[in-house]
Amino acid sequence: MMRQRFLWWTVAAVWFGAMPASAAPKPLKVVATLSTFADLAKTIGGDHVDVSSIAPPQFNPHFIEPKPSDVLKVKRAQLLIHAGLDLELWRGPLLDAAGNTSVFPGQPGELDLSRGIELLEVPDRPMSRAEGDIHLYGNPHYWLSPDNGRTMAKAICDKLCEIDPHHQDAYHRNLETFLAELAARVPEWRAHLALFRGQELVGYHNEWPYLMGFAGLRMEHFLEPKPGIPPTPKQVEFLTQHIGQHHIRAIVQSSSSPRQAADTLAKRSGARVAVLCQSVRELPSCGDYMAMLEYNVQQLMGALRDG
Repeated sequence: MMRQRFLWWTVAAVWFGAMPASAAPKPLKVVATLSTFADLAKTIGGDHVDVSSIAPPQFNPHFIEPKPSDVLKVKRAQLLIHAGLDLELWRGPLLDAAGNTSVFPGQPGELDLSRGIELLEVPDRPMSRAEGDIHLYGNPHYWLSPDNGRTMAKAICDKLCEIDPHHQDAYHRNLETFLAELAARVPEWRAHLALFRGQELVGYHNEWPYLMGFAGLRMEHFLEPKPGIPPTPKQVEFLTQHIGQHHIRAIVQSSSSPRQAADTLAKRSGARVAVLCQSVRELPSCGDYMAMLEYNVQQLMGALRDG
């Protein structure tokens, strides 16, 4: 009898030990199209979310080819966070391949972070592809402004609370911590950049209007003669003259853009190339959202001060 009881308890221990503990629910599966959104989701969600992203941060997010593993991520996702607008043209085919209707547009498991953002450069006339890769709904690179960081963080918190109300207190605490740190840093960044207010910069691609607005800087001309069109000798020559005439100190581009044209223009004009991050983890110095903003501010200051 004792032997039978021992065997029964042994089997029971193995059986119940293999069962998932009801007191430890699995983290919410969150998939973000961009690493920046994934970082914000993890900052707000903490241990209650399992976050992954699709677009590698070192590449231009316009031109991503999702992998089969990305399809599986979206298939299992309980929340999909994306940029909206027409930045991620690959998002629609990815959703179709995954077939997870709960994260389709308008469904409870979908979060479009462009909602609530004051968009810039929204076309006020019909556009055509002859004008380059024009964004029909406005410039989509809104996450590069600290002011929009607040809006995005709040939207993520609201959505997490909606899907997972059991942990809403934790989400709100994490949000308040993030907003407090951002509120402490923004005045410092503005004070540093105020020394250069109104100065003009040249860009490679038109991805910086929100950051320029925050910094009080101007950017009206680009190495791309039209959005998405590679630099031409004619455009480099035009910008060489423009930089000299207007005493422009810096040429701005992301690390994902080719350097050759910017380096050529810098050599001819005397302006300095400032490489900024448009995505979290794009460069080692941009390990999270706050670090990315800090890095971009420091790069701008260095280029404008030394250029």
